Amino acid sequence: MPEGDTVWQAARRLHEALAGEVLTRSDFRVPQYATVDLTGRAVLSTMPRGKHLLTRIEGGLTLHTHLRMEGAWKVFGPGERWRGGPAHQIRLILGTAGRTAVGYRLPVLELLRTGEEEKVVGHLGPDLLGPDWDPGRALANLLEDPARELGEALLDQRNLAGIGNVYKSELCFLLGVTPWLPAGALPADRAAQLAPLAKKLLDANRERPVRKTTGLPRPDLFVYGRAFRPCLRCGTPVRVADQGDGSQERPTYWCPACQTGPAPAPGTAQQWRERYPRRPSTPY
Repeated sequence: MPEGDTVWQAARRLHEALAGEVLTRSDFRVPQYATVDLTGRAVLSTMPRGKHLLTRIEGGLTLHTHLRMEGAWKVFGPGERWRGGPAHQIRLILGTAGRTAVGYRLPVLELLRTGEEEKVVGHLGPDLLGPDWDPGRALANLLEDPARELGEALLDQRNLAGIGNVYKSELCFLLGVTPWLPAGALPADRAAQLAPLAKKLLDANRERPVRKTTGLPRPDLFVYGRAFRPCLRCGTPVRVADQGDGSQERPTYWCPACQTGPAPAPGTAQQWRERYPRRPSTPY
């Protein structure tokens, strides 16, 4: 699941593969850009901005992509078999003499003038892994609507950029509050910890192939993906429910004993329980 750390890694892979090289292949497989040809232009850089990727290309152009839930960029060497999905899921191919970058299932793909990048990323809050990171501003943004559920506020990229469902659940667990707690009800001492802790978690994971928050060999995460398994701190079964208006799938995990605050409506939790009909036998 792409969040700020995995998008940062994707940007680095693209930058290392393409930056400073001239494109020898340009194949847009979306109707809007079917006739666009970038061959002969040099790739200048690829940089992340929250969950967005900005690839700057000679001639004042920027390729803007966003992975959302299913998208992925894969980089291959000469003669290497492409692995990332069936050919019909490929949305863009960018090739140089030495590397080929293939974009699979890209839900957002647009080409714009570099001077207009703010049109697509200007709404974002401070980037947890970017040079504009400002913990004070991020916290002020989160608390601007005190009645809003903390989990929803954390997912709003206008408040701070880079957090998704995984870090939302893990942060709330580490802070000892449920994701349904109103942001304004977060105790002052924990509010002061929130932004630095979020920054610490993403910083620690941006170089890792497997995301970890526990610091243990196993399991990697405290609550996310561990529905009905024992909490690592107290042994109470971890719960899962959806959060939000239902327009997007947002699985949210929490420990009902270690985290204080409101819980979701029973019907919402039941819907998720039906997706996990049996409690896993593994202790992890």
